[in-house]
Amino acid sequence: MSAMAGAKNTTHLLKQLRAFMKNTKYVSEELHAYIVPSSDAHGSEYLAACDERRAFLTGFTGSAGTAVVTQTHACLWTDGRYHLQAASEMDHNWTLMKDGLPGTPSQGEWLSEVLPSAGGSVGVDPRLLSSRLWDTLSAELAAGGHRLRPVHTNLVDLVWTDRPARTANAVQPHPLRYTGMNVKSKLEEVRAHMKKKNCTLLVVAALDEIAYLLNLRGSDIVYNPVFFSYCVVLTDSVHLFVDPAQLSPAVTQHFADEGAPDLEIHGYGEVWSFLKDKAAALEGKAWLCPLSSHALSALFERGQREVDRTPPCTMKAVKNETEIQGMHSAHVRDAAALCTYLSWLEEQVAAGHSVTEVSGAAKLDALRAEQDLFVSLSFNTISSSGPNGAVIHYDPSEATDRPITKDELYLVDSGGQYRDGTTDVTRTVHFGQPTDHQKECFTRVLKGQIALATAVFPNKTRGTLLDPLARLALWQAGLDYPHGTGHGIGSFLNVHEGPQTIHSRPQPASEPGLEQGMFVSDEPGYYEDGQFGIRLENIIRVVPADTKHNFRGRGYLTFAHVTLVPVQTKMLVPGLLSKEEVSWLNDYHAEVRETVGPLLKEQGRAAAYAWLLRETEPLG
Repeated sequence: MSAMAGAKNTTHLLKQLRAFMKNTKYVSEELHAYIVPSSDAHGSEYLAACDERRAFLTGFTGSAGTAVVTQTHACLWTDGRYHLQAASEMDHNWTLMKDGLPGTPSQGEWLSEVLPSAGGSVGVDPRLLSSRLWDTLSAELAAGGHRLRPVHTNLVDLVWTDRPARTANAVQPHPLRYTGMNVKSKLEEVRAHMKKKNCTLLVVAALDEIAYLLNLRGSDIVYNPVFFSYCVVLTDSVHLFVDPAQLSPAVTQHFADEGAPDLEIHGYGEVWSFLKDKAAALEGKAWLCPLSSHALSALFERGQREVDRTPPCTMKAVKNETEIQGMHSAHVRDAAALCTYLSWLEEQVAAGHSVTEVSGAAKLDALRAEQDLFVSLSFNTISSSGPNGAVIHYDPSEATDRPITKDELYLVDSGGQYRDGTTDVTRTVHFGQPTDHQKECFTRVLKGQIALATAVFPNKTRGTLLDPLARLALWQAGLDYPHGTGHGIGSFLNVHEGPQTIHSRPQPASEPGLEQGMFVSDEPGYYEDGQFGIRLENIIRVVPADTKHNFRGRGYLTFAHVTLVPVQTKMLVPGLLSKEEVSWLNDYHAEVRETVGPLLKEQGRAAAYAWLLRETEPLG
């Protein structure tokens, strides 16, 4: 294929990488293929600049994808959220492998086809591939007579001569008034889980789990309040591996105040020798997450490992009462910012003033920053007009900037990090006259959102079983969307938080079911390439359902509103909505008006308040 306009020329990078793949100074034997994952050593979704190796090599800047380079091929696998973006950002050297579509081979299958008939050597940095993916890929390659090799010198780093330095920003205590549970209590719960599994050592590598467990927050990764570290919990001590320069005396006092005065601090890089020594004299088992890197897992013999979701992962997913109240409060303030923005934007467009995707996003970001307890955005604002709305994770830039007008749909997906919670909300609006087709698509998206929001289901039901509810109204018209329906969300932590999810993609057997106190997104959509995109996203909370019966005492659950922003009713085809759906929307809008309206008045946002009253008028 020909190079895309504006795409980064990667010819020289691939030439250098392929030379290093043959250079036995850096590899134990010549590599037939080299894999570049989209990850850091902690399995993070969003990366610090120093870890964006796959983006550097390919030119594709989306958050998910894996590059595979042989001496004659260069391929990138990414999912449906990024197919359009990847195709536009990569040059002629790269072949896009559309992950999730029928006929697209896995990386292991593809490598087995293109490598020599047997004896192929495939390299990867073992710090950047999870133990679960390592085992899967290694088995696929072995079936074809090939080997997966750990390459401890990252070959992309050899090519990336001006690679940014690793960030090491100050770490801050996160007070009990926001966490609702001190470090001592969290460690006691963790150790109780360890005892049940006969584990005497727990490795915590995920950055948000460490921040949660120790009630600390940082800013080493943009939009994510985390810091580079490892944590090892033993039966009688806790060890934090971090750059000591990031810790102030306030952090030391924090540990004393929260019942963890004996927590020991080590240098960030010392974790490897520390764990190697512990593995040599281990009694009991070492608990590692399956998403931990292969490099970490390989420090322990297979018989020493307990590979399972770690306790902090499941603990942070189920919010306590303090976190629940904080999340609701943060979403009210966040809604005030978004309502003010949409009111302002409608006025600007009607008056013929120039507002673009980029300038609109800047205005919204500034309005969020005015809210109490605001710290940062929770991700880069997706502000997309017309055909750019079909690019699911569109990143507005000067190169792609379009005006926001009354002639096209406008999709804005945005969120904030507040001291008491994290937000993520999407609305799609039209400031002129939408087409009948656009209105039908929008209405079917809303029907899916309502179907999920009103679902009643047994305790611990897996999200994969609920996903079809959000798609059914679209399926009935032969429509669909190529992304998940829901993700967990942190409490002043990562905007995408596991382990719970609502997705059509098959999930591992260990996927947890939904429990009371979990928060998830509800975000169906519809996209027409080159035309428009529609997405409606609310955060919802899992709450008990009041059912007539309780089959086998299992308990039943449903959802409560967390996001409180009007849905543009002029985009609806009322005849497609049932009486129950109209009632749901009217009740939702009444709650939005009653909850957000007083704050807008308090903030002196008269225009936004008037807009809110109009946008929440009940449907007949």
